[in-house]
Amino acid sequence: MTMPAYPADLLERAAKIKLIGFDVDGTLTDGRLHYGSNDQDGKTFYVQDGMGITLLRHAGINTALVTARNSPVAAARGKELKIDHVHIGERSKLACMQRIAAQMGIGMDEVAFMGDDLPDLATLRGVGLAIAPADAHSWVSPAVHWITPRKGGKSAARDACDLLLQAQGKLDAILAHGEHP
Repeated sequence: MTMPAYPADLLERAAKIKLIGFDVDGTLTDGRLHYGSNDQDGKTFYVQDGMGITLLRHAGINTALVTARNSPVAAARGKELKIDHVHIGERSKLACMQRIAAQMGIGMDEVAFMGDDLPDLATLRGVGLAIAPADAHSWVSPAVHWITPRKGGKSAARDACDLLLQAQGKLDAILAHGEHP
């Protein structure tokens, strides 16, 4: 199987990561919001992104879901995927990621974050590995270390997960096992 050829500096950053946080809207989803008659929001998540997050958990890499939007749907997805840290309605994503890192006893150089727009910018600038989906807003591009080949809600998060797994030498064992953890 041919894996992407990542730049050496990207692999070096990714090898250090012990925690990755994901924005929801535009990162784990395609950014569209669906409202029903009861004013509940609806979101569509991509199954490959969920598998990537599950693989990270099984490989010992902590995950966080951090969104400013007060979304029961995002909370439910976080619970379903057994994400380690689920923070809904979080106004300061950077402060949230800093708190989680402090609780884990790790530095911000061991933290990655994936986001796509202005509310993610401070967080992207404050972590050791900043990632954005291919369709992130242009303001985000200068702040990130890597832009995934795929779009938000269309396996961009899986691209990030695969990068971490490969950089940390955990991908071969997953592929050799060849089934859902």
